[in-house]
Amino acid sequence: MQLSLSAPFVSRSLARRGAMVIAPVLLAWLMISVGGPATAQSGPMVFDRNLSVRTIVSNLNQPVTMAFLGPNDFLITEKATGQVKRVVNGSVTATALDLAVNNNSERGLLGIALHPDFASTHWVYLYWTCRTAAAPTPNTPQIECPPTPPLGADSTNALETALLGNHVDRFVWNAASSSLTFDKNIIRLHAFQFDATNGIARGNHNGGVIRFGPDGKLYIIIGDNGRRGQLQNLVNGPFGPGIPDDQFGGPAPDDAHFTGVIIRLNEDGSTPADNPFVNVTQAANPEALANIHKVYAYGVRNSFGMAFDPESGELWDEQNGDDSFDEVNRVEPGSNLGWIQVMGPVSRVAQFKQIETTLATQDLQQLRWPPTNIADTPDEALSRLFMLPGAHYNDPEFSWKFAVAPAAIGFLEGRALGPQYSGDLFVGAARTTLDAGYLFHFNITGNRRKIGVEDPRLEDRVADNSAKFDPTESETIRFGTGFGVGTDIQTSPSGTLYVVSLSNGAVYEVFRNR
Repeated sequence: MQLSLSAPFVSRSLARRGAMVIAPVLLAWLMISVGGPATAQSGPMVFDRNLSVRTIVSNLNQPVTMAFLGPNDFLITEKATGQVKRVVNGSVTATALDLAVNNNSERGLLGIALHPDFASTHWVYLYWTCRTAAAPTPNTPQIECPPTPPLGADSTNALETALLGNHVDRFVWNAASSSLTFDKNIIRLHAFQFDATNGIARGNHNGGVIRFGPDGKLYIIIGDNGRRGQLQNLVNGPFGPGIPDDQFGGPAPDDAHFTGVIIRLNEDGSTPADNPFVNVTQAANPEALANIHKVYAYGVRNSFGMAFDPESGELWDEQNGDDSFDEVNRVEPGSNLGWIQVMGPVSRVAQFKQIETTLATQDLQQLRWPPTNIADTPDEALSRLFMLPGAHYNDPEFSWKFAVAPAAIGFLEGRALGPQYSGDLFVGAARTTLDAGYLFHFNITGNRRKIGVEDPRLEDRVADNSAKFDPTESETIRFGTGFGVGTDIQTSPSGTLYVVSLSNGAVYEVFRNR
């Protein structure tokens, strides 16, 4: 699914214990061309009269994600400018860093995470897309950006990035000067998209959310970047045996095709000894084998939301379909999440095929594996999955028949909004066309493994809406509206809910009335 800045994210609402709420807003900043700070269309609101919303800071330029330094003190990233800004008591007090980013489509400064022992290490991790000095010949891109991150001017040119232009880097925070200093690169990932077979350059499906888990490991999600290889469940690539994924090779998960995955790393970028595929011993080449060892889960199309359940410690994500079956997943170690063979429950694969072969462009965006290839039966789809030793497939916990475009997800820790919301999941929107950005709310069942529902229409955990971006069967999970494209959802140090709005250029706080 693609998104333009003029098509803001959607959110959902309302749900009580047992009533589930999912945010159908896909943060596909995919088609976002950068301009100045976005203007809020209308003020956000929530439907619970015991709660209110206030603006913490505004006039930001496409803010994406944030990290709390303390009460009323946080860092926030801007996708388009590559800047990390410090906000204290509602005012921007400093620009801590200004990276030279490629912000074409869904690229830019996309993720931030503080080290679990930040008070001692002062380490800040950033996911960003580097820019190169000039556009290369399309078939011969620069392989990597300089080892020390370039600063300053940004680029909207789809070709002005490196083949491995998505970086996760570690910086050191200096509180006295409110500045970030480069420390080391953690990993370089695929970014450059130009396929010689169709002559199209793109900048989408970069993912970009990074989180430290309760295990102290760093989790990174990257979308498929349009690749069609083994980690997208095409063992021999999109065209069959012996034909590469694109002009850069493939389909094995070498560095140029290591996409569509959730990666789990140690704080220094090394591979944890207990990763789910660390015992795999055979791959096409040593580079591909090393990448397989880094994988926590695969079969990911694209995502703008990833969060850990504060009560169970388990990882959840949202994933965006093309025209059908956006998902909310509980991600286990070794999960194969199905893409490109499956989106939504595998029992609905015939609907997946029917929608993708009849709606819109009918090409799953990238052209090298058309939707006419989708399986006709669940058994056929499952038989096609590329299963690494120890991998397992699991259906999403919730999905929408037609794409609604969800974005950020986040759990509320504590009872500051009321005990009925404690531990619940909130989902933001990737489009503003649905009521200027819904916020959705889901109750999680007592065992923390499923989404609880009271609406009988949602007992199958699928919202059977009737068209793309139609919110039918999401009415009971609507929590608020007017939030725009919701790119981050965080619990504040005081227990309130913070929502970052890329399209409104603002950060909002949901709080309980006194």
